[in-house]
Amino acid sequence: MSAKPISKPLAKIVRGERTVAVLDVGTSKVAALIALVGNDGAPRVIGVGQRFCQGLRRGLVADMERTEAAIRAAMDQAERNAGVQVEDVVVNLSAGGLDSHVTAVEIDIGGHRIAADDMTRLMTEGRARIEPGARSVLHAAPALFAIDGASVEAPLGFHADRLGMDIHVVTADTPPIRNLDLAVRSAHLNVFRMVASPVAASYACLVREERELGVALVEIGAGVTNIAVHMLGQLIGVATVPMGAGDITSDIASAFATKRVHAERLKVLYGAAIASPKDSHEGLEIMPISDDDNAEPRRVPTAQMIGVIRHRLDALFGDVAKALAELGYVGPQARQVVLTGGGAELRAISDFAAGVLGRSVRIGRPRGLTALPEAQSGAAFATLAGLALYAAADVPDLYHARSGKVTPIALPRPGGWGGMWGKLKSSI
Repeated sequence: MSAKPISKPLAKIVRGERTVAVLDVGTSKVAALIALVGNDGAPRVIGVGQRFCQGLRRGLVADMERTEAAIRAAMDQAERNAGVQVEDVVVNLSAGGLDSHVTAVEIDIGGHRIAADDMTRLMTEGRARIEPGARSVLHAAPALFAIDGASVEAPLGFHADRLGMDIHVVTADTPPIRNLDLAVRSAHLNVFRMVASPVAASYACLVREERELGVALVEIGAGVTNIAVHMLGQLIGVATVPMGAGDITSDIASAFATKRVHAERLKVLYGAAIASPKDSHEGLEIMPISDDDNAEPRRVPTAQMIGVIRHRLDALFGDVAKALAELGYVGPQARQVVLTGGGAELRAISDFAAGVLGRSVRIGRPRGLTALPEAQSGAAFATLAGLALYAAADVPDLYHARSGKVTPIALPRPGGWGGMWGKLKSSI
C-alpha cells in the first residue's frame, strides 16, 4: 500500500514504517482507519473516520451513490486526521453468501529432503486445485501440512515420500463483491484485498489459546450476523445469518409505533437482553411516529421493550445455534463463543446467549492496535481493527498470488498446524 502526505503529519513517522488503510463498510456505518506498521510491534493508528451509511441492505450495496458518498467521507476524515492520502485499501465483505471449504493437494517428493522449490510446487498445485465455480474466492490460505500422512507445522527440511496440504478457501457470490468493489473504486480508492468480516473480526478479538482450544466468533452487525469457527489454531468454517441488531431496532419501532431513530436511541440507552426487577417499574417515553403536533408521547415499562428485544434474540441465537451445528461445532470441545459487533454491546447479551447456546460466552473487543481512539475501542469496531491487523500481517493468499510469485515459506501465524482436516473435524 502507498500513501503520500497531504499536510504535515499529525503523527511522527519512523523510518521503515509502512502505511495501511482499511474500510469497514457495514449496513449502518462506514468506518475508515489508517495505521503505520513497523518491523515489530502493533500497528499504530494515526487516523480514523466514520460516517452513517444508508446505501446497504443486509450488508449488500443497494444504493451505489449513497455507499460511495459514505466511503469517501469516512476516508477523507481519516486522511485529514492522519495527514496522508491513501490509494489502496483493505475492505471487508459482510454478506454475499459467505461460505468456506477445504481443498486438499498432495505431491510426490521421492524421499528427498523438502526444499523451497518443493514448497513452491505444492503451493502452485494447490492454487490450481481451487475451483470456485460461479462464485469468487475472497482468500485462500494454507491451513494444514502433512508428510507421508503425518501432520507437521512446517515441512521445509523434512525427508518424505509425499507432501500434502489442506487449503481453507473462503468464497462469496460474485455480484456483491463486484458491487462493493465498484463503490470503493468510485470513491477513488483501489481495493488491495477484500476480507470476510468474521475473519477480520477474529484477528482483533480472539487470542491464540482460544483458537487452539476451539472457539466460535459471532459478529452481530446491523444487517447480518457472521460466524467464524476456529479449532486447533485454524479457521475451519464461516457462515452467515441474515439477521442483525437492526432487526431489534425495527421490532421496537413497530411494537411501539415510533420512528426507527427513536427506537435505536431507546435500544442503546435502555435496552437489555435480560430484565432487572426495576425495569418493571421504570417507564420509557415513546415518541409518536407521526409528526402531528397534537400527537403526544406515551410511556411504557422498560420491561415491555426488553420483552420485544428478547423475542428477536431468541430467533437470532436459535439460527446461530443451527449454523454452529452445521459447521460441526458441537461436542465437549465446542464450548467457547465470543460475541462481537455492534449488537454485542447490548446489556446482558452475553448472559442471554450463554443460556440459549449452552456455552461459555464473552464479549470480544478490539485488541492488538496502539493509539486506537476510545470511540473506536468498542465491539462495534472489531472488524475495523481486525482489518488493520490483517493488512499489517500481510497474510499470504494462494489464489490471488500472481503466477510464479507464490511464496514458499510465508505461512500464517495464528497458532501453528495441529493436524489434518479430518483430525480437526473429528476432534470437535
